[in-house]
Amino acid sequence: MHSHATCPPPPREADNRMSPDNGTSPDNRMTPGDFDASFTADMPRLRRRLLALTGNPHDADDLLQETYLRLSRRARSQSLTRQQHPYAYTCAVALNLLRDSWQHPSRRERTTDQLPEAGWDGGLASYEATATALALLRMLSEKEAAAVILVDLEGLTHDTAGERLGAHRGTVQRNRLRGLAKMRAALHS
Repeated sequence: MHSHATCPPPPREADNRMSPDNGTSPDNRMTPGDFDASFTADMPRLRRRLLALTGNPHDADDLLQETYLRLSRRARSQSLTRQQHPYAYTCAVALNLLRDSWQHPSRRERTTDQLPEAGWDGGLASYEATATALALLRMLSEKEAAAVILVDLEGLTHDTAGERLGAHRGTVQRNRLRGLAKMRAALHS
């Protein structure tokens, strides 16, 4: 880790965002409003520090947000104690989050030039495609449907499809083209 990665406490002047003792009495707990005011005051300085550490404004902003969320949860549950040096404490939490992201690279987002896989729809798209194809095939004559199935779905050549159907390759080709034209017309209407 870099030598500048530690957060020094602020100058020794009195800070009106804290109480002098650091006990655990209910009076010494930060309210969500107190926390927001304290964090807002320290935010620009903390962002500059995180930007210097990460070298990337987006990563710095993500860490800043994660730090806020981590501490605000504790403030809302009344378990965040007032700190003698709020900036130093907030910075320590941010550095722990940064260190955690370095130690667990699988938790970081990765940029890629590939689109994500299509979401799983429970097979609905496949079912819809099959139902549509069957409805279109039912509109064709037996010869047209057979030619489309053998050539386009099973991948046979016109010659092989003709042998299976007992027809000339030209007849299979003509029936296939007529069938595909009817299917296209039905889809566009």
